[in-house]
Amino acid sequence: MSETLIEVRGLTKVYGKGTVAVQALRGIDASVQKGEFVAIMGPSGSGKSTLMNILGCLDRPTDGVYVLDGEDVSQLSKDELARVRNRKIGFIFQSYNLLPRLNAIKNVMLPLLYNNENGKSEAEHQQQAVAALELVGLGDRVHHKPNELSGGQQQRVAIARALINDPAIILADEPTGNLDTRSAEDIMQTLHKLHDDGATIVMVTHELDIAEHAERVIYLRDGQIVSDKEHASRIAHLHNGDNGKD
Repeated sequence: MSETLIEVRGLTKVYGKGTVAVQALRGIDASVQKGEFVAIMGPSGSGKSTLMNILGCLDRPTDGVYVLDGEDVSQLSKDELARVRNRKIGFIFQSYNLLPRLNAIKNVMLPLLYNNENGKSEAEHQQQAVAALELVGLGDRVHHKPNELSGGQQQRVAIARALINDPAIILADEPTGNLDTRSAEDIMQTLHKLHDDGATIVMVTHELDIAEHAERVIYLRDGQIVSDKEHASRIAHLHNGDNGKD
């Protein structure tokens, strides 16, 4: 029996008040099972970035319920959300977000600095970081700084960093957006390998060919889910009529 890792019910998000209020999400109901690979798509202004921020505990909904790994995180304080993020969520961003002065090992170790619960030494942390880099095929680049790495290699460092705390879920926000076609394919193969090993992945993308790598695609428009189906090819007709990114 599958285990529900993410469940959102009646999720709304409103920015501003009164006449200038903007409703970014309008009653989202969705769930993600452990081990799923889900893509979120939609045109500019559809709410996909807002939804990703809430799923990543970077923001709170105006109303509704968000249960992550059995815990209702809907109305936690900022400090509580930060602890949940560090403990349960691995982030992969379009822009990599690596610190330029630190080598690959140090960049991958960063989340461990905010996790005081594991009780491990720095040497053990380094060992973890090297293992994560080896997992993404960068065992020979552990001492390289970001400016000594290609875009695809920098994104793989970011993936290793996302894995370091053994998160319940990996959230990938346009993970191939800054990469050429070949590097993008390499990154998607890395994500496939992680998924095959049991990782749960939720990915925002505006590219249909990238979404096709997922098992399931949730398509948003005007803050609502208009399609939630297996395989991206089935929602191609929705996307072909939409332009823009967010």
